[in-house]
Amino acid sequence: MQIDTILSPERTLCSVSGSSKKSVLETVAESISKDIEVINSDELFDSLIAREKLGSTGLGNGIAIPHCRIKNCQHITGALITLENPVDFDAIDGEPVDLLFVLLVPEQAHEDHLNVLAELAARFSDSGFCQRLRDSNSNESLFHSATSSF
Repeated sequence: MQIDTILSPERTLCSVSGSSKKSVLETVAESISKDIEVINSDELFDSLIAREKLGSTGLGNGIAIPHCRIKNCQHITGALITLENPVDFDAIDGEPVDLLFVLLVPEQAHEDHLNVLAELAARFSDSGFCQRLRDSNSNESLFHSATSSF
């Protein structure tokens, strides 16, 4: 998987403010729906929250990979977000999250969904990669750090 095939500069957000998991996911849903008009922000938010109710997507070490299948999603789509201040994400290690990769997949892309999730989890287990993302100070530098490292 090449990250630049699922991520765009418009869906790469550095130092987003948010006070809770819910507010962060709401911001992400709005941002994605502005970039991809066929995706409704309310439906996306509801899908992301429904997935979180099944179990947190917080991996630990300040990282979360919220993901869901969504109608009107034509291709596997990603959004990368760093947070200004970490928020509680019910992560497995109990630590707050400051680095998120939101993954959207078409409703029928079951195998692709799992494969991309596995690749993302592997990439985000690289502490050097995560530090480069955290050190980014603009949307552009965050996008460049993510796409040049994959």
